[in-house]
Amino acid sequence: MDKWLWAARFFKSRALAARACGLNRIQSNGQPAKAAREVHIGDMLQVSNDGGDFQVEVLQLSEVRGPAVVAQTLYRETEESREQRLKVEAERKAMRQFEQLPAGRPSKRDRGKIIRFRGRG
Repeated sequence: MDKWLWAARFFKSRALAARACGLNRIQSNGQPAKAAREVHIGDMLQVSNDGGDFQVEVLQLSEVRGPAVVAQTLYRETEESREQRLKVEAERKAMRQFEQLPAGRPSKRDRGKIIRFRGRG
């Protein structure tokens, strides 16, 4: 499982893919998938990573990481998954417009608050 996720470019390293499996962020046919689980053609995978939540069908198998063009041929994302991901991305972009950023540099007092908030002081 971790090799396929790495080869399909869902994760930058096999270690990250294996960690995601350990944290139950990968499901294969509705079941939590371990890193050592075999991937078969036709499996439906639910992948949660920094890029969003993907629901994909496995089309081909690969244990080597190749170019992105080749990696995209290993799976097919479902329409519902694509629509949901685009919707969440649009909501995130809309929220940025309403975010208020500070006008300038933080004062000495504000900096102290930031440091305490981050747990460094």
